[in-house]
Amino acid sequence: MSTSAIARAIALLLPLALLGGALGSQYLGGLYPCEMCYWQRWPHGVAIGLALVAFTAPADSSRSRSFTLLAALGIAISGAIGVYHAGVEAKIFEGFTTCTAMASGGSTADLLKQITHAPLIRCDQVQFRFLGISMAGWNAILSLGGAALVLILLSRKPARS
Repeated sequence: MSTSAIARAIALLLPLALLGGALGSQYLGGLYPCEMCYWQRWPHGVAIGLALVAFTAPADSSRSRSFTLLAALGIAISGAIGVYHAGVEAKIFEGFTTCTAMASGGSTADLLKQITHAPLIRCDQVQFRFLGISMAGWNAILSLGGAALVLILLSRKPARS
């Protein structure tokens, strides 16, 4: 397997795993995301789409390498947002001054009920830690590390046959 093919696989599997973990913790684990948690999800979704497009061409082609690079950029953007979010949690940066809650639509009465019954999630409060690191911190570490790995792999010249 070429380094471009490995980079492309990482650019697809890493955001899939991180986004899957975030959604799993929400829908299976009962953790409610704050607004900044949602911000970290969007670039992963974009990275998944870009990585899938990279699979439409041979791994060592310029098309595939370009889309893999763009996917790595999306992963890095999510990681950068994760750094900021972890900094807000650690009180290094100032976050929102108000709580956020999400409503999903419906009639006015439905919206009011959703808003009044929705949990108020503060971006500066950690809901879950693993090994002393919040989920935003893990996203930052894994996303930035993974994006760097993809860039390193792509910087190697493809093998010529």
